[in-house]
Amino acid sequence: MKYKILSIIIVVVYFFQTFFISYGGIGSDSLSYFGIAADLPNPQTDLFPLGYPILLKIIYTFSKDYFWASKILNLLFTAIILLFSYRKSFYFRETVLLFTGKTFYFVFFGAMSESPFIFFMYFLFYFLHEIFSEKKNLYLNALGGSLMILCMFACRYSGIYIYLSILLFSVLMFFKLKDKTYFKPLLLFLVVSGFGIGGYLLFNHMYFGSLTGENLRGKPVWVSYIYVVRDFLGLANAVDPFIGIKPASNSVGSIAFQFFVFIIDVFIFLYLIKYYKKAKETSLYYFHMLLWIMACVYGVAVLVSGYLQQIEEMGVRLMAASNFCLFFSFLILYFQNNSTDKLVWRISCFFFIFLVTYGMKDPGNYLKNKDKIQPQISKFKDKVYLYNDEKNNVTVTTYHFSIINKSFKYTHTNSQKGKLKESIAGTVNPKIKWVKYDTVRDRSKVLYTSQLKFD
Repeated sequence: MKYKILSIIIVVVYFFQTFFISYGGIGSDSLSYFGIAADLPNPQTDLFPLGYPILLKIIYTFSKDYFWASKILNLLFTAIILLFSYRKSFYFRETVLLFTGKTFYFVFFGAMSESPFIFFMYFLFYFLHEIFSEKKNLYLNALGGSLMILCMFACRYSGIYIYLSILLFSVLMFFKLKDKTYFKPLLLFLVVSGFGIGGYLLFNHMYFGSLTGENLRGKPVWVSYIYVVRDFLGLANAVDPFIGIKPASNSVGSIAFQFFVFIIDVFIFLYLIKYYKKAKETSLYYFHMLLWIMACVYGVAVLVSGYLQQIEEMGVRLMAASNFCLFFSFLILYFQNNSTDKLVWRISCFFFIFLVTYGMKDPGNYLKNKDKIQPQISKFKDKVYLYNDEKNNVTVTTYHFSIINKSFKYTHTNSQKGKLKESIAGTVNPKIKWVKYDTVRDRSKVLYTSQLKFD
C-alpha cells in the first residue's frame, strides 16, 4: 500500500512543482525543441531529432501552448510508467523507487528530450527483460524492443550508444548465448533496430544534408584540465542514485566538495558491485550484465563525444541513461536478496524529500511571470530572432544558515530576468528563434529581452 501512496504523491509533485519555480523548468534546449515543433511539418534543422518535437506538436494541437504541452507529456510519461508497472507486475516497488532518485526527478522535471528518452528506455528494459526471461512471444518482444530503441534514437541521437552497447554485449557473449532460446530474438532485435536507426540517418542525410546536424555544431573548444576533472567526476557520479549536486564554481571549496561526493560515489560503486555479483545466482544474470554494459558504454561514449563537439559537461542530465541502468539493476537485486525494504525505503523517501526541497531553492511563480510577458509578445510578431541582452543584469541570491551563522551567495542562471523573459517569450511564440550571440546584422528582426517588461 505504501508504494501505491508514494506513486500518487510522485505524480502530483512531479506535475505541480515547476509552477512554483521561477523558470518553470524551461531551459534553452526547451526553446529549441519548441521551435522545431512549431516548424512542423516542415522542419528546418536536424540539430536535434524530431521525436520530442513531434510529441510536443501533437499535444500542442489540443493545449495551444507549448509549456502546457511539455507538462502534459511529462504527466503522461510518469503516470503511464507507474500504471504499466503496477498492472503488469513489472517490478512495481523498484519502479516507484526509481522516481525517488535524481535521474527520474530531473528528466521529468522540465521540458527536455531526456523525458521521452528515459520513458522509452524503461519499456526497452521491459521487452529485453521478457526476452531474457524466455517467456512466450519472444519475437514479438524483440520487435517491441526494436521500436523502443528507435523511438529513443528519434528523441536523442545518443540512443545509438544504447544500441551499440547491446551489439557489443551480443558479440562478447556470442559463444555463451548462441545456444540460448532467446539468442535468435535478440539477433532479430539488433537487425530490425539497426535498420530503423540507419533509416532515420538516411532520412536526415537526404532531407537536411547531414546525419545528426554535425555541420551545425560548433567545433570543440579548448578544454582546461579543471573541466577534464569535472567531467570525470560527473561520469563517476553516474553510480549515485540520489546525490547529483554539481556547483558551477571552480573554487577550491567547490572542487573539494565534488571530490567529497566522488568518495561517496566510490563506496556506492563498491556496494553496487556486491549486489551485481549476486546476479550470477539468478536466471536473469545476462539481463543485469547487459544493463551494466549499457551504463559503461553509454557513459564513456557521451564523455568522449563531449570532446568532439560542443555539449555541456558531464552531469545528471548527460549521465541519466547510465544512472538509470545501474539503479534499476540494483533495486531488482536488492529486493531479491533482502527480506525487508526498510533501509532502501527510508533512504529513498529521505532523498525524494531532499530533491523536492532542493528543487525549490529558487522559488517563484512561473505562471504569474508568464501571464505578464505573454500579452506583450503579440506586439512583436514581425520579429525573427530572440536575444537576451540583459546578461549583465545579474541578480545574486544570498542564503543564510542560522545554525552555523554563515551566508553564501549564488547566481541562479535560469532565474535571471533576461533569461526568464527569453524562456517565456520563446515558449509563447517559438517561431521567434532564440540566438546565443548578438550577431544578427538587421537588429529590427531581433526581439531583445529588454523590450519586455515584468512590471
